[in-house]
Amino acid sequence: MIVLDDLVIPSTTASAAALELASAYQSPSLQSHSHRVFIWAAAYAREHDIAYDAELLFVAAMLHDIGLVPEFDNHTLSFEEAAGHIARVFATGAGWPAARRDRLAEVIVRHMWPEVDATTDPEGHLISRAAALDIAGKNPDDFTPAFRAEVLAKHPRLNLVEEFLTCFKSQATRKPTSSAARAINSNLDSRMLTNPLDAN
Repeated sequence: MIVLDDLVIPSTTASAAALELASAYQSPSLQSHSHRVFIWAAAYAREHDIAYDAELLFVAAMLHDIGLVPEFDNHTLSFEEAAGHIARVFATGAGWPAARRDRLAEVIVRHMWPEVDATTDPEGHLISRAAALDIAGKNPDDFTPAFRAEVLAKHPRLNLVEEFLTCFKSQATRKPTSSAARAINSNLDSRMLTNPLDAN
């Protein structure tokens, strides 16, 4: 059985700095979403014996949507590509080597992919799956209703649906070939409005 208190933030300088950065720029709804993405990802990994880099996973979870906030919203790039660049700059400041900086950016960009292979990119797979659950309600049966309720009590959804749809519709209007535009054109609004996490 998964115990929520076992899914702790990695005790590293980079993890603490990523949390500080995300908290400074993201709204409470987006920040709570980022925490849930980390928890869903780490919990799924435990349930399915997927080995992963905890620090990389946490930093990616904290920064995967940073490209949606006004201060980092790029006028041409998809938000996840912008977030990947921001994360690479962050990781440079954290002293990560080039290959690890590239991996962080890769994981963040891939969170908008429909599928990511767990064998070749475990962190990308976990973040993609976790974000799909939290935003669109995909694969809610990955976790028991009791565990979902515990996570949501600790990190509530607040006004995530309204805020996220507003961000994505703005992205789609300004960047019609972006991932956000594809999501809106694929009925993201109806999937978010019927997300079973909001029925917990």
